[in-house]
Parts: sequence; C-alpha cells; structure tokens
Amino acid sequence: MNNKRKIGLIGTGFVGMSFAYTLLSQTDIDELVLIDVNKEKAEGEAMDLAHGLPYAQSKMKIYEGSYKDLRDATIAVVTAGAAQKEGQTRLELTAINTRITKNIAEEVKKSGFNGIAIIASNPVDLMTYVFKEASGLPCMKVIGSGTLLDTARLRYMLSNYFEVNAANIHAYVMGEHGDLSFVPWIHTYVSSKSLLELLDEKDRDLKDLLDIYENVRDAAYKIIAKKGATYYGIGLSLNRLVSAILHNENSIMTVSAYQNGEYSKQGLYIGVPSVINKEGVREIVKLHLNEVDQSKFDRSCDNLLAIINDTIDPILKENG
Repeated sequence: MNNKRKIGLIGTGFVGMSFAYTLLSQTDIDELVLIDVNKEKAEGEAMDLAHGLPYAQSKMKIYEGSYKDLRDATIAVVTAGAAQKEGQTRLELTAINTRITKNIAEEVKKSGFNGIAIIASNPVDLMTYVFKEASGLPCMKVIGSGTLLDTARLRYMLSNYFEVNAANIHAYVMGEHGDLSFVPWIHTYVSSKSLLELLDEKDRDLKDLLDIYENVRDAAYKIIAKKGATYYGIGLSLNRLVSAILHNENSIMTVSAYQNGEYSKQGLYIGVPSVINKEGVREIVKLHLNEVDQSKFDRSCDNLLAIINDTIDPILKENG
C-alpha cells in the first residue's frame, strides 16, 4: 500500500455521492476519483464537490476518471448497480447486478488495483462474493457493507429506548443484509450491563426488543416508501468503514466478510463482527451463538448459498 491516500468511487448515484460528500469532512485523503459509465454525470459531480473545497476540511483532489486511475488507489468503493424496480423479484435483481458487478471487478483487475475493495451494491452479500470471485483479490481485501447500517439503526433505536448515548450501546445485527438478518440479544450490552439484565431491572417488556428489531429490519422499506431511496445512512456508514481502514484502527464492525469456517460456514460473504484495519478484514470475531441464533444464521447462509449455486456461479462461468 502506497503512502498516498487515494479513494476510487465506482458509481455516482445517490449512495455513491452521499458517501463522497461525507469525505469532505476528512482531512487526510489526497485524491478522490469518480468513475461511472455516465462520464458526464461523474464529471459534473466532481466539479460540484470540488467547488465546495474552500469551505471544507478536506483539501483533496477530486476528479472524474477511469478504471486505470485505480492502479494506485488505496481503497475502491463500489456502489454501482441497478435499483430494484416495482414488481421485480430479488432474484431478478441479483442476476442483473451480478453481470454489472462482474464487469466492474474485471475492469478493476485490469487496472492493477491491489488495495481494499468495499462493496455496497445490492444484494450486498452476494455482490461482494461476485466481486471477490471476478477480481481475484484476496478475500480479506474485499469487504461488503453488510449489516453495518443495520447495526447503526439498531444502536440508534436502542439509544432512544434506554435514553443512553449510542456510543455506549454495544449491539450487532448479523446475517444477511435483508429480511433474514437477526440480533444476537445475548451479546447486546448497554455499557457493561447485559441488555437482558437491564430489561429485567427496568421492568421492560421483551416484546419491545422484537418491535425494535422489526423497525430495524423494515427501515429501508419505510424510507423508500416515503422518499424513494436510502442513501445518507449508508453514505455515513461507508465513510466510517473507510476511516477504520485508513487509520488502521482494528475496530470491530459488522461487515460482510468471507466465511472460512468461523461460524461453521464456508464460501460466502455475510454480515458478522469483524476486526477492520489497513489490511481489510484482519479477523472475524467468533461469537458463541445459542441454538436459536445459530439456526437464524444457518437459514441466512443457506439462502445466500442457494442463490450463489443456482444463479451467480453460472453467470460467473459465462464467457470463460
């Protein structure tokens, strides 16, 4: 990894540009290159961002570029992909975005890029797998945004519920970024106190936890129904992940990480607590899951593996 801190952003839609905008608050990024099939849009976005630099914390160079500009990039963030249309199944979206992500990964590979790749395109666990397979990058250097935003939503809601600063809420959403996610409540703490113990102490109802989880799970649907898309939350989440990598933090974050037997699963990406540093995923944190939570995790993994076997792998084998 070179000394220059350069970020490549592939995809200048709402998510990509929300992320790019948050980077203006960073003070230690040297370059930001925007890459999109719509070069005019990428150029316009680069101009718009750059014109605000005199009032921003950052003094980075911002410009529209191409895949060849990724050769010396520290991090490549992929947000490109088709959005789910009304009446379109998740499986249909997966097939479309698999081909898009495969093409992006192959172009990234041709550029000689050897940094950390962060994938935020949906379905994110599956697209992270596609990118890793098509790019040939080591699995530890390919990270999906996974349940990073879901975890932020959970901590936000628990913070409001207990009237405690979110920084003191230690909670994780695990599994697929989607309807099959789950919260391992036995590993949830407010400061150093077990959440379940705190509920009993404050005479709160366990049903409240189910309501909170359902609000976390369904948050994206509600936001999309009200404003058409979600992008600010994931933009800030990507910023946080990039910061953890650039500053070699060894922070624990719930990203989509490659499973190599840590939770008795192999050959897929899924949301789990992971230690993040300048090398990518340093290691996966192995939590003890009770029988109920392990069953939820297994179901989530089985669903992803079925789609990989039935839809994604055949597409990856197309044209050699």
